[in-house]
Amino acid sequence: MSDQPSQTELDALLEQAVRRHGVGRDALIPILSEVNKSIGYIPAEAFGKIRRRLNTPQEGLFLADSHVFAVASFYQMLSLQPTGAHVIRYCESAPCHVVGARQVLEAIQDELGILPGETTRDREWSLIPTSCIGVCGVGPVFLIDQDLYGNVTPDRVHEILDRYR
Repeated sequence: MSDQPSQTELDALLEQAVRRHGVGRDALIPILSEVNKSIGYIPAEAFGKIRRRLNTPQEGLFLADSHVFAVASFYQMLSLQPTGAHVIRYCESAPCHVVGARQVLEAIQDELGILPGETTRDREWSLIPTSCIGVCGVGPVFLIDQDLYGNVTPDRVHEILDRYR
């Protein structure tokens, strides 16, 4: 994942995403997701490019750059800033909190040397707080990339992170 894709790389990625998902209103989130997955985040210059690709006469869409940005910034699984190769999203909800999420978060912070919202200097890890992940019965929980870990204890953090090193 590069810090900043070239305009040519971004244009090619968007063209591929539009071919795959189309230009209808329902294509916006899949296109944003594809950009996020490919680059590691959605760069600011992508908003206008996506808007121009989706504002087609046949679809009757009239999106503004701000609408594309609003959608991208609403979903916690999308990032507007460069992230690490592995993204840890930890649950901050009350059910996870009462079963030890704070101690698990502290173990992750100690292991990686970063605070919530930060990325390690080597760009390997980002630590992102999120609201409910939706599996309250197995808290504390966190996601690494798309992998879910539940019933996590602080002493399991090192072993779990080692799977990605």
